[in-house]
Amino acid sequence: MSVIDAQNVSLTFPTADGPVHALSAVNLSIERGDFVSFIGPSGCGKTTLLRSIAALETPTGGSLSVAGRDPDAARRARAYGYVFQAPGLFPWRTIAGNIALPLQIMGFSKSERAERVARVLDLVELCGFGNKYPWQLSGGMQQRASIARALAFDADILLMDEPFGALDEIVRDRLNEALLQLWRKTGKTIGFVTHSIPEAVYLSTRIVVMSPRPGRISRIIDSPLPADRPLDIRDTPEFIALAHEVREALRDGHGHD
Repeated sequence: MSVIDAQNVSLTFPTADGPVHALSAVNLSIERGDFVSFIGPSGCGKTTLLRSIAALETPTGGSLSVAGRDPDAARRARAYGYVFQAPGLFPWRTIAGNIALPLQIMGFSKSERAERVARVLDLVELCGFGNKYPWQLSGGMQQRASIARALAFDADILLMDEPFGALDEIVRDRLNEALLQLWRKTGKTIGFVTHSIPEAVYLSTRIVVMSPRPGRISRIIDSPLPADRPLDIRDTPEFIALAHEVREALRDGHGHD
């Protein structure tokens, strides 16, 4: 069942120097339970597309539906959680307090907030850190707390805008593993923006390759890799072949610009 559907979506930003065509004729269907990565060169519109799905940007052409609604109605219905590039945690609130904040705004009771916070802290392996403050945690742990906050109200869709891009490779590998386990455990639909070919190949059931601006989908690649993916799967011929296919699709997208 399709939970995100884009039909001929375009988006143009007006600027003092003239219009900027960020997206052009994007057609995409994301099925329930998919893990879809968006990859492409800087400025190709992948974050703009994710923000459009989240009602943070408004397309100027075409149609876009999220969980059977327009994006703004989906936002009001709490159909998705959103994880930004930076954790965005309030330094004066504890980790538990940061995670509970959207639940408090939504009107959840104190007891239900506590139950949900405990559950998502366990999901992201931060049990025992709820009373710590963001500055007491490493960058990777802060990003896990940010993911927990997005999971707290149990939306079916999780949108992630390059959440691990600023982390070192060792921490990034660990969080990639943790995210894949979380996805398998929860069955959520995930849209994930990345610049990393290995990250996209390791995480995804489908990889959406985008061309330079105006952002278009140049190719959608289905992954043949099994759902169970230890990190050393990256050394297998199947993984290497898929990474090569993504790299070639990126080159072809540049060639069509």
